Amino acid sequence: MTLETQMFQNAHSGSQWLLPPLTMLLLFAFADRQTADLPKAVVKRDPPWIQVLRDDTVTLTCEGTHNPGNSSTQWFHNQSSTWGQVQASYTFKATVNDSGEYRCRMEHTSLSDPVHLEVISDWLLLQTPQLVFLEGETITLRCHGWKSIQLTKIFFYQNGVYVSYDPYDVSYSISNANHSHSGDYYCKAYLERTVHESKPVTITVQGSATASTTSLVWFHAAFCLVMGLLFAVDTGLYFCVRRNLQTSGEDWRRSLSVGKYKAPQDK
Repeated sequence: MTLETQMFQNAHSGSQWLLPPLTMLLLFAFADRQTADLPKAVVKRDPPWIQVLRDDTVTLTCEGTHNPGNSSTQWFHNQSSTWGQVQASYTFKATVNDSGEYRCRMEHTSLSDPVHLEVISDWLLLQTPQLVFLEGETITLRCHGWKSIQLTKIFFYQNGVYVSYDPYDVSYSISNANHSHSGDYYCKAYLERTVHESKPVTITVQGSATASTTSLVWFHAAFCLVMGLLFAVDTGLYFCVRRNLQTSGEDWRRSLSVGKYKAPQDK
């Protein structure tokens, strides 16, 4: 095999395996997307409040796809994976050390989003299932006493202004919430014959759920369109370069053949 022929074959074979960088990036992105498409596990709290008092009973449950014969669950507490729980659901009496973020993962799920739990030592606590609400949602607050002691004469306050009173009802709900309902909330109540006041909790009301969903849909649509156009352009450039390489190789081989069999000129 001549040196010229070997050079042509190397160039020709190399062009077959030449992939444009963006195409390679998209292939890796699609591979990662397949992994990310696993359904996320979900951590549920019972009761649903993000704050509880010391000695309250709390149940955490990991929900997701799993084999009926294998309920093994991997739990994470404050980013530590060495936690000893393997059951999908368990109940415990809360201590201050139980505060933090909880995540879980099952056999056929990806890692769940973090769920926060704060354990507080106090006589009275204002409880809420979340700190951020969307416009139109219902805000539910609960005034809770230590060891579930019965409360009487319950007051709720927003930014220091009284907004609700009931002799025995420990819950306060705001339907169809809007921005005016953002603020610091706390409650006052009698535990037996002594009045106590909870620490304030900051509630935020943001844009509507419909607007957020619409924005997310448009973002995904625009992203897919841009990526599709880039993929098409990059693929077109790739085949153009490949065709030019093949043409150049054929011209090179043809010129070699002509030069090899050309009759010698008279000197």
